[in-house]
Amino acid sequence: MQDDTSRRHIEELLRDNGERILDRWIQISNEPLRGRAVESDTREELQEIYTAFLRSLDGQDGAAELRGLLAELSRSRARQGFTPTETAMAVYGLKEAVYELVEADGGVEALRGFIWLSRTIDGLGLYTFESFAAAREKIITDQTEQLLELSTPVVKLWEGIVAVPLVGTLDSARTQVVMEKLLQTLVDTGSEYAVIDITGVPAVDTQVAQHLLKTVMAARLMGASCVISGIRPQIAHTIVTLGIEFGDIVTKATLADALAYALRQNGVELAGRKQTRVAVRAEEA
Repeated sequence: MQDDTSRRHIEELLRDNGERILDRWIQISNEPLRGRAVESDTREELQEIYTAFLRSLDGQDGAAELRGLLAELSRSRARQGFTPTETAMAVYGLKEAVYELVEADGGVEALRGFIWLSRTIDGLGLYTFESFAAAREKIITDQTEQLLELSTPVVKLWEGIVAVPLVGTLDSARTQVVMEKLLQTLVDTGSEYAVIDITGVPAVDTQVAQHLLKTVMAARLMGASCVISGIRPQIAHTIVTLGIEFGDIVTKATLADALAYALRQNGVELAGRKQTRVAVRAEEA
């Protein structure tokens, strides 16, 4: 009975001093942000949260609405680059704003009611933190996928010839992206040759070799022949030392050699370097 009285007392404080609490809450919430948040935007967010909070205290269908608003606040602040502490203060600041009223009231019932309110706000703060962590993890995952897309371009070198220049480590996730983009490009362009350039791959071990072989086999199933270029002396030595077998897969030292090979397979004959220079000089003369 006493607990109910204390709770009703604190709820009356919340309703009768809504504007005062909201103003102080906004001030406390924005203090650690150092001007990175617009006060009007913060007021709009916290006003909605405060209204939903009062509705949840009345036993109305405000709890779900309140959690939805807190989750949206967490996602918004995660996208804006705020820290978990800065985001949590958007909730815990309400406790400080209410406590100032309780302290001014000086009554025992207000203090007891504040203890109940404090536990309630703590639960909301934990939910906000969890929502922020989930939103940040989603952002990181999306950015990782976008970086994989950007780091594995498939470019058309010539009619019927595409290339996949790889830079960095080749792992299982990236291999899957390479396969999907290469196969889709082969379908879209109708290319018969694919050059996989590993000049930018720092090292080739057994695992990387297996990923390359999977990509080559997937391309072959689409009717395309693959050439692996960028076999530097260090990589060649490592491949031999590890006993890695590429079988009948054509390998070349440079991308230019691989392109020349693919062009010859397409029936395009390239003039020798010396002949090309002579032809250029003759044209200049």
